[in-house]
Order: sequence, then structure tokens, then C-alpha cells
Amino acid sequence: MKAYIFPGQGAQFTGMGKDLYNSSEKARALFHQANDILGFDISKIMFEGSAADLKETKVTQPAVFLHSVILSKVLGTSFQPDMVAGHSLGEFSALVANGTLEFEDALRLVHKRALAMQRACEINPSTMAAVIGLEDKVVEDVCKTIEGIVVPANYNCPEQLVISGTHHAVEKACEALKEKGAKRAMMLPVGGAFHSPLMESAREELAKAIESTPFQTPKCPVYQNVTTTAVSDPEEIKINLIKQLTAPVKWTQTMRQMLADGATDFTEVGPGKVLQGLLKKVDRQVTAESISGL
Repeated sequence: MKAYIFPGQGAQFTGMGKDLYNSSEKARALFHQANDILGFDISKIMFEGSAADLKETKVTQPAVFLHSVILSKVLGTSFQPDMVAGHSLGEFSALVANGTLEFEDALRLVHKRALAMQRACEINPSTMAAVIGLEDKVVEDVCKTIEGIVVPANYNCPEQLVISGTHHAVEKACEALKEKGAKRAMMLPVGGAFHSPLMESAREELAKAIESTPFQTPKCPVYQNVTTTAVSDPEEIKINLIKQLTAPVKWTQTMRQMLADGATDFTEVGPGKVLQGLLKKVDRQVTAESISGL
């Protein structure tokens, strides 16, 4: 069975999507449509902007989404997924890929999500840290002992977990995790505590937008970050997508579930090769490739 996976924030790079724009009339039309929907020339920023330009949340999220979705649309008949999944933001790309969401509706949701998350970061200054070399249970237990808000946010692969919370709590957790034997526990250059209770205001904003957006029955199941299991019911997909902002991304568990359900080939669609690398740490034998351009 063919599984397609879609990257999230952090995969962006200067020049992303330019080859698609230059080589495909369909891609050009979609980029122009995106510029109109967003109200600014995102394609110009993607093709010519600096790394700093691309790091702006209002740019990063739609840029990564557009690269993945437009690429999947121009692959034509070769794009035949049996199952899909996306890492955090990438879940929106996955939902366009399997027909749950229309391109325009998903882009509007991604834009609203980015702005809502930015506002939440301003309301509650916060951060994230990557923890390498410890079992998930150890990280979970340490987080519970720390005063303040710090929680597991991204289960990326075995012995690689990102924690999220207030600055003080995350710093204290990093100290405690190093004492427990973590190879690394390092603060990340991010604007806030994504996938934590500190994103509650963003979750509420996004919930309203999601509830008013049409979701169709998908062509194939999506393995969602919150449940890790195959979901095909549009209402259930909505609920999980809303929960995602304040819940952890269970990527390790999701990859294991896709493999258990019969996935034999994985293709990462979009910028970078991060997900392919994470997948290989879950199962070294799995067949995986990345497509970032035509």
C-alpha cells in the first residue's frame, strides 16, 4: 500500500516551489490563486525571500502547505495514495491530497491557523525544546514533575521528543532531562509553545473556521496526529484537526500504525526530507522517498 506523508513548519527553504511554477501551467495557476486568496504575493516570498522572510509564521505555514499541495496536484495520475498523513501543519496538506478539503478552503484555514498561532504566542510568550536520547516515558514523567506548563509536543521518532511550554518550565525540564541522561535537551528557535495548552486561544479561533468549512468524505483514510489511527469520517476529522493545536503530534505512533496497517512504500511530498529521515528511525527497512519538485 502506498502512503504519502506531508511535512510541517520548519521544512521551508528559499526558492521553494519555483521549479514547479516554471515547469507547470497548472502550478502557476494555483500559485496565482493562492496570492489572491492570501492578499499578498506569497509566491514571490517563496521564490526570492530570505530565510528570515520565510520564518514569519504567516508566511511559513501557507508556504509549506502550497509547496506540498501544488506538487501533489501536478504529479497527475502517478499520485494515487492508499493512505495519507501530515506532520502538524502537514495534516492540512494531507486532507487536500485525499479529497477531504478543497485547495482554497484548506489554504484559508492554514492562513487563519498561522495568524491565530502567532496571536497565541504574543499572549503567552513560550517556547519548545528538543530532547534526544531518552525513552518517551522518561520525558513524560519528568515533565509532570516540573512546576508550570511543560508537555510533550512532538513524538518525532524513537528517542526524539520535542517538549513545549513556558520558558521557565521548559528550561527547568531540560536541566532535569539532562540529569536523567538525555544526550541533548536544547531550546529551539521557535516563537511559541505549539501543541500545548498555551495554544488554547488559537484552538478556539481555528475551531470556528473549521466548523464553517465543508469537509468531504476522503478517497483514502488520513492518519491523524491526535489519534494516530486511520480516519475517514469527515466529522471525526474535523474534531481531531481542532484538537491538534493543543495536543501532541504523535508521529512515531502514526508511522508505526501505518506500517501495521499495510503501508509498504512511503513518499514524502513537499520541501525537505525530514519525515523520510524520521521514518527510517522507526523502521530502517521501510521503502521511502522524497519528492520536492518535478
